[in-house]
Amino acid sequence: MNPLYLTLAMFFLGFIVLSVILTFIPVGLWISALAAGVNVGIFNLIGMRLRRVVPSKIVSPMIKGHKAGLTVTTDQLEAHYLAGGNVDRVVNALIAAERAAIPLPFERAAAIDLAGRDVLQAVQMSVNPKVIETPVVSAVAQNGIELRVRAKVTVRANIDRLVGGAGEETIIARVGEGIVTSIGSSESHKAVLERPELISQTVLAKGLDAGTAFEILSIDMADVDVGKNIGAQLQMDQAEADKRIAQAKAEERRAMAVAKEQEMRASVEEMRAKVVEAESEVPKAMAQALRDGKLGVMDYYNMQNIISDTQMRGTIAQAGKSDSGNDSTTKK
Repeated sequence: MNPLYLTLAMFFLGFIVLSVILTFIPVGLWISALAAGVNVGIFNLIGMRLRRVVPSKIVSPMIKGHKAGLTVTTDQLEAHYLAGGNVDRVVNALIAAERAAIPLPFERAAAIDLAGRDVLQAVQMSVNPKVIETPVVSAVAQNGIELRVRAKVTVRANIDRLVGGAGEETIIARVGEGIVTSIGSSESHKAVLERPELISQTVLAKGLDAGTAFEILSIDMADVDVGKNIGAQLQMDQAEADKRIAQAKAEERRAMAVAKEQEMRASVEEMRAKVVEAESEVPKAMAQALRDGKLGVMDYYNMQNIISDTQMRGTIAQAGKSDSGNDSTTKK
C-alpha cells in the first residue's frame, strides 16, 4: 500500500477521533476552570456528560461564584440543575446577598428558586424596597360621606418567609381592608381629611404582613377624594321606599272603601226593593179589609184625603224654598 495514502488515512482517522474526544470532553471548559482556579477534574466533566448535565451550566456559575468568594460545590450545582432549577440565577442571588451582607445559604436560595420565585429579584427587593400602589379604595365614614383613597405601600422582601408566603395580592387586599375599617370607624370624613396619617398608623398597627413574603415598611396615602353622600342617598332611598309602601297601603284602603261603598249601594237597592215589595202588598191588604168589613168606605176616603193633603203641603213647602233661594240670589 502506498505510504502516502496510509499516512493520509491515519491522519484523517486521528482527526475524527480527536473531534469526537473534544466533542464529548469539554477540554476548553476544563482549561477555563483551571485558569480560574476552580478544581474541576476532566473525569468530573465526563461524568456530567453521562448524567445529561450541560457542563457549561455548572462550570460557568461555579467560576463566577469562586471569583465572588462563594463556597459552592459541583455536587450542589448539579443537584439543583437536575431538579429543574436555574443555577446561574441562584449563584447571582448568592453573590448579591453576600455583597449586601444578607444571610442566604445555598439551600435556602435553591428552595426559593425551585418554589417558582425569582430569588435574585427577592434579594434585590431586600436591598431596594418596592412600592406597591393599591387601586382606589372606597369607604364610608360614620356621617355617611364616601371617601376614595389610593395608597402606596413600601415593602421589602422577607427571605425567611419567601417560601410559602403570600404575594402582593394579599398585601393589597389587607391594606384595602384596613383602610375601609379605619375610615368606617371615623365619626366624620373631615377627621380623615385633616389627618390622613391616622389611616396609615391604624393599618400598620394591624400587622398586615403576617404570613406574607414581604415586610411592610410604610403605608402612605397618595390621594384622598370625597365621593358621594352615601348616608343621604340611603335615607332618600329609604324615604322613597316608605312612600311607595304608604301609597300601596292607601291604594289598598281606597279599594276596600270603594268595595264597601258598592256593597252599601247594593244593600240600599235591596232595601228599596223590599219597600216596594211591601208597598205592593198594601192595596191587597186594603182590598181584603174591605171585603172582610174591617175597613169602611168612609175610612178609605179619609185616608186618601190625608194623603192628598200631605202631598199638597209638601209641594207648597218646596215652592217656598225655591222662592227664598231666588230672593237671596237677587239681593246679592
